Amino acid sequence: MKLHELSPNPGSVKDVKRIGRGHGSGQGKTAGKGHKGQKARSGGGVRPGFEGGQTALARRIPKRGFNNIFRTEYATVNVSDLEKFVDGTTVDLELLKASGLVKKELDGVKILGNGELTKNLTVKAAKFTAAAKEKIEKAGGKAEVM
Repeated sequence: MKLHELSPNPGSVKDVKRIGRGHGSGQGKTAGKGHKGQKARSGGGVRPGFEGGQTALARRIPKRGFNNIFRTEYATVNVSDLEKFVDGTTVDLELLKASGLVKKELDGVKILGNGELTKNLTVKAAKFTAAAKEKIEKAGGKAEVM
């Protein structure tokens, strides 16, 4: 194959629609813009969000508070939820996802101290509350921060 033998696939290259080049072109005179009106003008159209002079939705809605986009959000699991696992299990993110206790991992998993735990588990998570850590260790398990 030589350079002069190369050509694009059939149908992949279309001719540019030449707008406003006379009646014979099928796109002459108003060039598909209709007759007069704001959208027919040279700077025609309106900016996104413009509602024809009516106060835009973004300005009508009350604005309150602050949204911290840098906040770390944890998926939370209670100590009582860990009771379902077998004694001696290593509980980590994959196991929590597989069991359905965590749907989205977000920025990690945080174990909360709500409820009781009787099983000896090794729990690996991003964060633990003091109560959760105490309950896991009291039951004979280990709380490992990942």
